[in-house]
Amino acid sequence: MQRMMRMLLMSALLLPSFTSASFAQSFGGNSCVDNCEGHRAGYEWAEQNDIQSEDDCSGNSSSFEEGCRTYVEDSDRGADYDDEGNEIED
Repeated sequence: MQRMMRMLLMSALLLPSFTSASFAQSFGGNSCVDNCEGHRAGYEWAEQNDIQSEDDCSGNSSSFEEGCRTYVEDSDRGADYDDEGNEIED
């Protein structure tokens, strides 16, 4: 009985670490620092400006540039979701 109680206690202690596990978002194969907003902004800018070359992807952040390059590599991808299909929040 004491062994069973120990196992239940250990399970209760471990459960929150599994249920609240965070995941790292990515966009176009690039890791997102916060929530991929910078990547989305770069992608949308490239789309609006019909960017065709990665050489034209310059900006004030690496995430913006990565988003722009993602558009050049895959212009059908869209900007609203990360690589796992989670919506990028505003």
